[in-house]
Amino acid sequence: MSQITWLGPQDPFPTPSHNTDPDANVPGLIAVSDRIYPGQLLQAYQKGIFPWYSDNQPVLWWSPDPRMVLVPKNFKCSESLRKKIRQFCQDPQCEITVDDDFGAVIRACATSSRKDQDGTWITHEIMDAYTTFHEQGHAHSIALKEHGELIGGLYCVALGRMVFGESMFSYKPNASKIALAALSAWCIQNQVAMIDCQQETAHLRSLGAAPISREEFLRQLQISLNPSNIELPWTFDKNILTYWL
Repeated sequence: MSQITWLGPQDPFPTPSHNTDPDANVPGLIAVSDRIYPGQLLQAYQKGIFPWYSDNQPVLWWSPDPRMVLVPKNFKCSESLRKKIRQFCQDPQCEITVDDDFGAVIRACATSSRKDQDGTWITHEIMDAYTTFHEQGHAHSIALKEHGELIGGLYCVALGRMVFGESMFSYKPNASKIALAALSAWCIQNQVAMIDCQQETAHLRSLGAAPISREEFLRQLQISLNPSNIELPWTFDKNILTYWL
């Protein structure tokens, strides 16, 4: 009988298999824990595993097959989005800040409603864990502002030359798309081969993401985890968007 691993504070994650899951009734679920223990996020991402659960649940750790990814150069920048990007770049009241507003961005992602996904999965525990991850230099935020007010953005994780997209939000139409366009352009500039989108949604497909097998994802991940010369902290601004113009 199959069994999903229950992790204690010092237990290592199982290595995801491209052949089978621990429980065929819950495909992609790799492990469970009482909480997110210190050091667990880094270990999980290095193995292609991420947490996704709701309040009043244990922490559920996933490695889905297939895996949704966005090759940065395949980002679909439509003519209408290109027009919005041009307007954003030309407006002196509009700006992009990177890693200055991580707490505000993750809170906005947690409280924003969306068609494809329930924002409530970003629990207080998730916010605390990823804020610590950010302080350690592994998690990043991209915030779009207009007249100094937050209008959209995203947060992500970056290890070596691998970027893992986590969540986006928009208070104004197209703001999250512009944030993703900025991240994609930065990835192209820094030879990042793909952005992990984790799970398939119609919205991500419309922006150029596509599924690949878990086997291929894990292969690419191990290549991308090699040390890189990407400079920290991230320092780009809205001028990165001119790649799409």
